[in-house]
Amino acid sequence: MVADLSGQRTLVTGAASGIGRATAEGLANVGAHVVGLDLKGDRSGTFPILRCDLASETDIVAAVADAVRFLSGLDVLVNNAGIMRENPLAAVTAAEIDHHFAVNVRGAILVTREALPHLSRGARIINLASELAYVGRANASVYAATKAAILGLTRSWAREFAPDILVNAVAPGATDTPLLAFDRAAPEQQRLETAHPLGRIGRPEEVAAVITFLAGPSASLFTGQCLGPNGGAAMP
Repeated sequence: MVADLSGQRTLVTGAASGIGRATAEGLANVGAHVVGLDLKGDRSGTFPILRCDLASETDIVAAVADAVRFLSGLDVLVNNAGIMRENPLAAVTAAEIDHHFAVNVRGAILVTREALPHLSRGARIINLASELAYVGRANASVYAATKAAILGLTRSWAREFAPDILVNAVAPGATDTPLLAFDRAAPEQQRLETAHPLGRIGRPEEVAAVITFLAGPSASLFTGQCLGPNGGAAMP
C-alpha cells in the first residue's frame, strides 16, 4: 500500500541523518510538507532542518514554535532523535544516565507537549523505540531503558489522545546509520548485530517505509502499537 500524504504537515526530529533523514525524505516523496529538527540546522536542502538540542527545553519550545509557524499547523509528528552510548553498568555515570534520558525520553515528551496544541484531528504521532526495548543488551542497559520508556509513552498517549490522535511506535533492529557505524565495528560486534533470522542489518529506508505507513491512511486502525522492522531479532 503506497501512502498518499499530500499536504500533510510533518515534523521529524533527528532529521539530519540516518533513519530521521530517510523518514523525512520518504514523507516528502509522498507529498508531505516536512520540517526537521536536529542538533545541526540546515535550511539548504529539500526540507528545512531547524537547529534544536533535544536536551534543552528552551530549544524545543522555540524550535517547535518555529516549525508550526512554517507549516501552519501539524498533522504528523515523528519522534526519532536519540543517542546511544554503550557502557557496562559498573562504568555508567549519573551524567551519562541523565543525558540519555534527557534526549531520548524527556526530549520526546517535551516535543510532543509543544506540538500537541497544533496537531489536527486525525493526526499521527510516531515514536522510535528499538528492538533492545524488548530483548535488552549487555553494556547498553541505559539506552535500552530509554527505549522501553518510549513504549510506555506510546501506549499511554494512545489512550490519552484517542480517538483524535493515533500514537504508535517503531522498534528497528540494527540499521545502517552513523549511530551504528556498522562498517567500522569489530567483527564480534557485527556478528551480534546480525544474529537474527534475516542475518543482516536494515537500511534506513526500510524503517522509513514503516513510519510512512503509520503516518498514512491505511494505518487508521492502529494506535498504541509497535511495529518491528528488525529482521526477527525481537518477536514480541
